Amino acid sequence: MAQSESLLPLFLILWPLFGAILIQLFGQERRQLTREGIAIAVMGVQLAAAIAQSWSVFSGLLLITAGSGLRVDALSALMGLLINGITLLVLIQSVRYMQKEEEHGFTSPRRLRLYYALILIFAGAMNWTVTTSHLILLYVAMEASTLATALLVAFYRKKASLEAGYKYVLLVMVGMTFSLLGMVILFAAAQPLLGSKALLLNHMGEVARLIPRKAALLGVAFMTVGFATKAGLVPFHAWLPDAHSEAPSPVSALLSGLIIKLGAYALARTVTIFAPAWHGIPLFIAILASASMLIGIIMALVQDDLKRMLAFSSVSQISYVFMGLGLGSYLGIYGGLFHLVNHTLIKALLFLSTGAVMYATGGVRRISQLGGLAKTMPVTSFCFFLGALALGGLPPLNAFLSKFTLFIALGEARLWWALVIAILTGLLTLACLVRAAYMVFWAPAALPEEAGGLTAHEVPFLMYVSMAVLAGLSLLIGLFPNVLYPLLDSATRAVLAVWIN
Repeated sequence: MAQSESLLPLFLILWPLFGAILIQLFGQERRQLTREGIAIAVMGVQLAAAIAQSWSVFSGLLLITAGSGLRVDALSALMGLLINGITLLVLIQSVRYMQKEEEHGFTSPRRLRLYYALILIFAGAMNWTVTTSHLILLYVAMEASTLATALLVAFYRKKASLEAGYKYVLLVMVGMTFSLLGMVILFAAAQPLLGSKALLLNHMGEVARLIPRKAALLGVAFMTVGFATKAGLVPFHAWLPDAHSEAPSPVSALLSGLIIKLGAYALARTVTIFAPAWHGIPLFIAILASASMLIGIIMALVQDDLKRMLAFSSVSQISYVFMGLGLGSYLGIYGGLFHLVNHTLIKALLFLSTGAVMYATGGVRRISQLGGLAKTMPVTSFCFFLGALALGGLPPLNAFLSKFTLFIALGEARLWWALVIAILTGLLTLACLVRAAYMVFWAPAALPEEAGGLTAHEVPFLMYVSMAVLAGLSLLIGLFPNVLYPLLDSATRAVLAVWIN
């Protein structure tokens, strides 16, 4: 693949940071929409730059910046599209959602400036993570995203949100310390073979078979622990339900849609490279992912809080991605990345729909206290129900195809027990999400309106436009999967290209 010097990767990191500074300088309290306008404009330009970057990469170029310090291949380009696209949609919904939070006294104009600035900083850190080619800087970039996210989780500064933010920082940083230790072990083992290139992700695969077995397996085990903590897999998931449920609903969409995907991305860049060389690695990750997906969905089934239910389902669904990537085969990696894309779209859709419900009902999110909202919120109910069916793997929606691909990959690897668990988890997911959709939107209201029950109306257009876009993409990919095939195929080959026989 031809290399080309480009400033786009650097632009995608620095531009949102510049936007955050602009918000702090010009997003004064007396100008209601200045901060929102700056944030959306910055992310609009950011998405356009990400599309331009992806166009170059999928046309056959490998973009490098700063002497290959930043390196954008097909996987990085795909992640860039997801990061910047979802962040823009979240910002669009945030405008009305956060305005209402301000009206109810949950935040202030000064705090809102911080909110939009933090989201832009988050976008910059995420773009840095998926473009750096340096092993240790991958760790640093992931930790930068942790700090930006923690401040968003604790945004309301209530006891529960502060506790959730603290738990998130503590657990993820401890987990990521294990990944750093694993990186150091692998670097120490690879350095005699590669010299200074041992710190570059695109050279690690050259010596995957030559590193001593104990060093390779120990390094991979430590990195898997760290990346599984970042992604929220069982038993490293304790931060995830609290963080998802206490953050503002648009931020929950970022957490589930994007932040947990960094763990999967890092796994693809590192651990997946060693899977073909050491056959114990696919089995280890399959065991971890199987336990996580089953426990996660069982925990989701018993939740009454809508956001916590979606949070536990994220624990379950990200396990599918880990399982596919851990196989180290073309089909496994393809299926894992396919489900990563689908889960990003669907879970962002579900959390934004939940935010719409909370907006319309004054913050109510307990399933037992809701009901009958489909009559007054037809757009939101359609979007949530479509997301529920999609996440449950019902054809012709997008997650059916990614899950089916993973099932075939597991059969190809002869991991029949993992295949059975994955299918069972899919059925439980469908039951869990469809039940929640029915209880919230179609079941009789918990308390009739005339008896003091909930009154709700459809959310403003600016809120449901993001939901409509995500619902449309989920349906489009399900009906026409070939639209996504060239991107996924290129991203999969970019992962495999690092590993040299």
